[in-house]
Amino acid sequence: MNRKLINWLGLTGVIAFISYTLAVVIAPSAFPGYHWMEQAVSDLSAESAPSRALWNQLAAMYGVCSVVCATCVSVYVSENRVSTGLFRVGMHLFTIMNWVSYVGYAMFPLSDSGKEIASFQEIMHMVVTIAVVPLSIASLVCLITAGFRERGIRGIGIWAAVALAMMMVGAVGQSVVPPQYFGIVERFSVFAAVGFGAVCGIYLYRSFGLQTGR
Repeated sequence: MNRKLINWLGLTGVIAFISYTLAVVIAPSAFPGYHWMEQAVSDLSAESAPSRALWNQLAAMYGVCSVVCATCVSVYVSENRVSTGLFRVGMHLFTIMNWVSYVGYAMFPLSDSGKEIASFQEIMHMVVTIAVVPLSIASLVCLITAGFRERGIRGIGIWAAVALAMMMVGAVGQSVVPPQYFGIVERFSVFAAVGFGAVCGIYLYRSFGLQTGR
């Protein structure tokens, strides 16, 4: 297949996933007393967290690559009119979610790790989360619906369903499981979006099957 630059840029989604995973796995080593099964991932990048510097190093490629990948996917499906209008709307919403997440969390990181949300900055951090969640769900619902209606993109519809299921496990689990297991179910939610971004990037790398018959 003769891939264009925009197809190669799909691999930035995979890079984002690797960068984020490394940060989640390794950054706790710089945070004495951090309990991954109990605490949120965002505690590792809080302004007062001892692991913040290491997190920023390991996750340096995560934010920018996620945005680049999602934006390229959105441009590609729009210019090539991939699948249906509903499918393209889903991809556009996913891209908007990535931009809101990248800019919002950069502007309003948690001030202190593991403490009660009280300051303006911490409240705005939660506002960003409140915006990210419905955008994520809306985009995945659109992609699931479009995927199961059209055979050619059914694969990405299945991946969207897996991502949505992970988000639901995270959302429901956080209010159901004991506090000492909060970090486990929370990771279902955070890895759902990052993982699906990598899947979208791989589809972009493969031109969404337009030139391969898949």
